[in-house]
Amino acid sequence: MSMPFYVAPEQVMKDRADYARKGIARGRSLVATVYDGGILICAENPSSTLRKVSEIYDRIAFAGVGKYNEFDQLRIAGVRAADIKGYAYSREDVDARSLANNYAQILGQVFTHEMKPMEVEILVAEVGAGPADDQLFHILYDGTVMDEDRFTVLGGEAEAIAARMEDAWSEGLDLRAALAAAVGALAGPERTLSADDLEVALLERTAERRAFRRIERSDLPALLPVAPAPAEAPVEDGPAEAPES
Repeated sequence: MSMPFYVAPEQVMKDRADYARKGIARGRSLVATVYDGGILICAENPSSTLRKVSEIYDRIAFAGVGKYNEFDQLRIAGVRAADIKGYAYSREDVDARSLANNYAQILGQVFTHEMKPMEVEILVAEVGAGPADDQLFHILYDGTVMDEDRFTVLGGEAEAIAARMEDAWSEGLDLRAALAAAVGALAGPERTLSADDLEVALLERTAERRAFRRIERSDLPALLPVAPAPAEAPVEDGPAEAPES
């Protein structure tokens, strides 16, 4: 009788984490930030039909990076859970913290017990009555939950994007400044992102009930900073020609 191969649990977990991180890094990143009017979510997404950012409930948004079919399944599960809780109790009882905990349990269960982990990172954001009440929950592929208070970055190159966002972010940014900071952090110094490369949505603090609003691509150019025109090369004067005799 042949003996099964033994693999240390630490190695199994490391291999699964590496697999999930590589899958997530192949996708495009996303930035969510608090601004004076609520929460801005800006994703690099050239597709006009496959959405990374969606509404879950009245004042709650969902965003995901990585494998689209996997984080879209999580989005649908979150919408159903929020609808059931809001119907059974009240709409005010549905909050981002409980949804983030549900997502963490699902992702942690899959990561620990399934052969293949989910190649996703997700965000659950809720806008409050004031900036101090805003909530940003960043949930990793293994179920780890991170509670952010200013901004958060999902996806590949997160450290570099977060460093650029740290330099650009300040207290009390308006919508234009927050969008410029997010787009600049996603693009970096060597690229330029246009409206066709972006998906942008807001959770507006002043909304009466449903706070989620998607900014259409046709409206983005008016909000994006204008790129400086390239400087023209100076025209050098040639040698003076001798007059004709």
